[in-house]
Amino acid sequence: MGVILIAMTIGGLFVAAVLMVISFVTKKTWLRTFVLGGVTTWLAGYIILLLVASIFSQEKNLGLNEPKEFCGFYLDCHMHASVSGVRKTKTIGDVAASGEFYVVKMKVFSDARRAELGLLAPKLYVIDDDGKRYSRVEAVENPAPPFDQKIPAGASFEKEVVFDLPADVRNPRLDVAEGIGIDKVIETVLIGDEDSLLHKRNYFKLAQQTETAGVN
Repeated sequence: MGVILIAMTIGGLFVAAVLMVISFVTKKTWLRTFVLGGVTTWLAGYIILLLVASIFSQEKNLGLNEPKEFCGFYLDCHMHASVSGVRKTKTIGDVAASGEFYVVKMKVFSDARRAELGLLAPKLYVIDDDGKRYSRVEAVENPAPPFDQKIPAGASFEKEVVFDLPADVRNPRLDVAEGIGIDKVIETVLIGDEDSLLHKRNYFKLAQQTETAGVN
């Protein structure tokens, strides 16, 4: 619904701009007033729907293999990511964790029919119950495949990402976000999108999915 409404809004603004030009060229004041009134009414209604959807949204915690979708500049929403496994270990290679390494196996996939797509500038971090954020420990990760690699329509890939979390961390949850520039602007006003203004986020649960591993 959000994608349809924003597409209608963009199309309507384009038509309104054309009609405004016509009103000035033909000096038809009534047309100008009609266009301004229609645009104002539509935008006011859209903003109200955006805020209502965001204010009443709820934080969601996704379990294993539950996908999270991402909408891009073209409002296609074909890219998805899910967590397929989580394990804990004290060391990776000869690197010891300050607390424990959480090795999160992620699947990135596309349900597009034709286009080759990928996540744009993906950002991953873990947040705990105290609101503290933890960044990836990319130095101990396998660099291939890159998390932002493009994949053919209907394809997927898996990648392990690593976080160094305190042993007593409470309810760690993984957040995955993507997009820059105009993508983020569009998603800010996309009704129902988790990146929209004031909307609650969707996280991947980690604590209940883990199994302790031996030394790597």
